[in-house]
Amino acid sequence: MASNTQGIQQLLSAEKKAAEKVGEARKRKARRLKQAKDEATEEIEKYRAEREKQFKDAEVKHIGSREGVSNKIDADTRVRIDEMNRALNTHKEHVILDVLNFAYAIEAKMHKNYRD
Repeated sequence: MASNTQGIQQLLSAEKKAAEKVGEARKRKARRLKQAKDEATEEIEKYRAEREKQFKDAEVKHIGSREGVSNKIDADTRVRIDEMNRALNTHKEHVILDVLNFAYAIEAKMHKNYRD
C-alpha cells in the first residue's frame, strides 16, 4: 500500500508541476500578446502621424495654407466691393434721372377692353 500512495503522491506532484508549467506558459503567452498589441498600436500611431504629416505638406504645397487662402478671398472681396461702390457712384445720378423720367412720362390711357 505504501508504494501505491507513493505513486499517487508522485502523480499529484507531477500534475501540480504540469499545471504550474501550463500556467506559466499562459502568462508568457499573455505577456507576448500584450507586447505585440502595444508594438502594433505604436507602429499604427507612427504610420498615422507620418501620413498626416504627408497630407499637411501636400495640402500646403498644392492649396497653400488656410490663412493664405482666407486672406486672398478677403482681399478679392474687398476689391470687388470697391469696384461696385465706384460704379455706383459713377452711374447713380444717371440712373436716378432715368427712373424719374420714366415715372414722370406716364401717359394715362384707357385699357383696350374697357367699355363705357
